[in-house]
Amino acid sequence: QVQLVESGGGLVQAGGSLRLSCAASGVIFRLIDMGWYRQAPGKQRELVARISSSGSTNYADSVKGRFTIFRDNAKNTVYLQMNSLKLEDTCVYYCAAVRVTTTYWGQGTQVTVSS
Repeated sequence: QVQLVESGGGLVQAGGSLRLSCAASGVIFRLIDMGWYRQAPGKQRELVARISSSGSTNYADSVKGRFTIFRDNAKNTVYLQMNSLKLEDTCVYYCAAVRVTTTYWGQGTQVTVSS
């Protein structure tokens, strides 16, 4: 059974930083693509960043240059380093694992950016 457990969310002032972590189990972590998504109330879930099993990355335009996704295959963990946070980054952030045609989701972690 695939399990994804996020941590690291919280309250931060605008301009500050947070690092999200997502620990995966039940998968051969080094073989799967991982991603971070976010969803604000009343809006659709959107891609924030994605990292393939080979380490290639892509980002939403809104976070390029501020967020970095990286993975530690030895720890079965993917991270999202978020710098220069803005008010509009306030969302629930979800970790995702893609195995073949199935996407697995974590429970989400709240990130709130205050002025």
